[in-house]
Amino acid sequence: MDILANLADGFAVAFTPVNLLYVVVGVSVGMVIGVLPGLGPAATIALLLPITFGLESATAIIMLAGIYYGAYYGGTITSVLLRLPGEAASVVTAIDGYQMARQGRAGAALGISAIGSFIGGLVAVVGMVLIAPPLADFAVGFGPPEYVALAAVGLLLVTYLGTRSFSMSIVSALLGLFLALIGIDPIAGTPRFTFGIEELRDGLNFVPVAMGLFGIGEILFNLEGRYGSADDRAKVGRILPTRDDLRRSSGAITRGSLMGFLIGVLPGGGGVVSSLTSYGIEKRVSKQPERFGHGAIQGVAGPETANNASSTSAFIPLLTLGLPSNGVLALIFGALLLQGVTPGPDLITAHPDIFWGVIASMVLGNVVLLVLNLPLVGVFVQLLKVPIEVLAALTVLITMVGVFSVRNNIFDMYVVLAFGALGYLMRKIGLEPGPLVLAFVLGPIMETSFRQSMLISNGDPAVFVTRPVSGTLLGLALLVLCWSVFGKAIGRRRKATEENGTLTKTEAE
Repeated sequence: MDILANLADGFAVAFTPVNLLYVVVGVSVGMVIGVLPGLGPAATIALLLPITFGLESATAIIMLAGIYYGAYYGGTITSVLLRLPGEAASVVTAIDGYQMARQGRAGAALGISAIGSFIGGLVAVVGMVLIAPPLADFAVGFGPPEYVALAAVGLLLVTYLGTRSFSMSIVSALLGLFLALIGIDPIAGTPRFTFGIEELRDGLNFVPVAMGLFGIGEILFNLEGRYGSADDRAKVGRILPTRDDLRRSSGAITRGSLMGFLIGVLPGGGGVVSSLTSYGIEKRVSKQPERFGHGAIQGVAGPETANNASSTSAFIPLLTLGLPSNGVLALIFGALLLQGVTPGPDLITAHPDIFWGVIASMVLGNVVLLVLNLPLVGVFVQLLKVPIEVLAALTVLITMVGVFSVRNNIFDMYVVLAFGALGYLMRKIGLEPGPLVLAFVLGPIMETSFRQSMLISNGDPAVFVTRPVSGTLLGLALLVLCWSVFGKAIGRRRKATEENGTLTKTEAE
């Protein structure tokens, strides 16, 4: 009964005129960003951080959350129509969705994506209501050693599961941890790595760092890309799927909802992992696996459902443990900190309006997305005609104005330009900015918790392995590292053995 009462309070927060307006604004902006290739929710949230200063905490997070899961909807449109994923999680959708479009069934592909995403989002919200409060109660007993271990596991899982190269992502995360050290030592009170620059004594501000890496950096990188022309567009056709489409997709939607929710709860899971896993499962359980890659509707319904379910359930570790599971949620984590709200086990009791308001807003947001997505697909497709050069110029202008408006500090404008160049260079050499931002956000928490742990244990590092929770978490981190190092070596050796066996057999014949 307490859950129902709290959820009712959450809907009371979400249904206030201001919050209801920002639900619609957030999901609409998210859809637009998902349609426009190259921008993405990370860049958009980074650009909109200055706007959140003038909003109430709950309103700000409701809007940013709407942008986050709304972008997953929008990314499907270009994946199906142009074989051009607006989001990384929509890459899998492009495989069968584009083939359906070439067969004149683009509308059915978009329609089943909208329906599946709606169901997946609702299943994830129900799971949040049931799992998040007991998880927060369990985490209340966490001390400094547990937070060090939890942050370490989160960083390792994000770099291992959520990115292409584990080693490159580790480098990116280490760079983020170093940047978090810049400023005044929280214990000794002495400046570190400031190089005599007075503005660095307070450390690097989160807003210009994020806006540079994800705003200017992404735009510079994507200016080099080439996008589909108007001649490549497929006809949308009938949006609503047929009864046979719904029958064949029902199993994929069910499996995608449950599996996507579970993967989203894991730090580092995210939409990319869940969509790939869902596609693999659907192909394995299908009675006609040969249809996958040639327009199988299950190959669209399953991954789209899974990535929206995981994007919603990813808020569980963020809100209850204070552990953002990807770069976008790290930005939302930073937005909460800027509002004076620290995500973690105490959030539910200290700020129930934010926790339950965000959950309730997700229900409303998924309804709004379903209503918008079906009839307005044709309108969103027109956005693809906007030249990327125009969007880039507007983005840079908004970025510079926004970062200056936060603190009225010229130095922040130099910082955003420097990190814009850094973000561009990182993408060019294969370093993803997501782990850097996540490490930059978690760095102060890890450092403070680590030094508190050392004070508690009189300098004995065994405190991290003798406490049950922290010891288990660090064991998991060690397992991830070992798997990364030895798993690939074993795989290469096995492949070499199979190739040698094949050659020997061929020679014998």
